[in-house]
Amino acid sequence: MTFARSLAAAAACAAALLGGCAGYGPSDVVAGQTEGDVARSMGAPTGRYALPGGGTRLEYARGPYGRETFMIDLDPAGRVTGWRQVLTEADFLRVTPGMSRQDLLLLLGRPGEVFAVPWQKGDVWNWRYPTNDCLWFQVTMLRTGVVKDAGRGIDPQCGRGPADRM
Repeated sequence: MTFARSLAAAAACAAALLGGCAGYGPSDVVAGQTEGDVARSMGAPTGRYALPGGGTRLEYARGPYGRETFMIDLDPAGRVTGWRQVLTEADFLRVTPGMSRQDLLLLLGRPGEVFAVPWQKGDVWNWRYPTNDCLWFQVTMLRTGVVKDAGRGIDPQCGRGPADRM
């Protein structure tokens, strides 16, 4: 096979693979589409939650280290009513002590990382989010299934510079 044919074959394979990939964000998702339309555009959801009134919320956790989570709401007939990115300061402020595990998942979606904290009788749930401050949002979830507290912490994925290592 010649170099030109090899290059053309590689380009065709790459195009086929990229064409089959689901979209990163829901920019193509519009009100009125079906869940099937969403799946063709976004792929399989990373979570699924029941909404009051019979609707469904589809979770799409995305981004490097899960920095974005899109929630797409469907009405009881399975049609899109809207979508939004939920890893925001405004949504973090809605997390309160006593909130149930299910309500937290409905609000923010699955955490990016979970650490067991036996002395607190629970786990710390962590979400990375779009920030330049090297922070992540953390929630202490008790074994009883309720939020104990929430706040921001330093993201351990943030690297230390060469001067800090000396």
